Amino acid sequence: MESRFRHILVPVDLSSKNIAAVELALEMAAGCGARTTLFHVVERIEPDNDDDADDEELRTFYEDLEKRAAHELQDVALRFSRAGLAVESHVWIGKRVAEIVRFAAEQKVDLVVLTSPQVDAERPAQSLASATFQVSVFCSCPVLMVKHTPDVSVPQASGGPNP
Repeated sequence: MESRFRHILVPVDLSSKNIAAVELALEMAAGCGARTTLFHVVERIEPDNDDDADDEELRTFYEDLEKRAAHELQDVALRFSRAGLAVESHVWIGKRVAEIVRFAAEQKVDLVVLTSPQVDAERPAQSLASATFQVSVFCSCPVLMVKHTPDVSVPQASGGPNP
């Protein structure tokens, strides 16, 4: 029987809290032969004024962030390619939730695997505002929320930062 998951999207913020989601996506992709897309959104901050000098400065700022993120995603992608799996990575600039949902729809993603924040038992409603929860509500495909476990340590592909 063919797996229903042929394209897995893994949104990452390039911090170590994404390790468990990346590893689970790798395991799932290997098990069902799915291709994986690693996806990072550089959050756009709207400027306070219309100064042209600020526009050029912001453009340079975002280009630098985009290049850095693309480089870090390449390190994460090595895990997948070394396992013989199809992997690609994308860095977009915009609003995180909207871009993840849009990418998933446009690219016909079958499954989104992302890190779930820990719920604060004293303020559980705060979790409803998380990007993870919003993606799970707005995506039209299944979403797998992976709990972040701070003590997980995974060897790195090339000495670069963890996902």
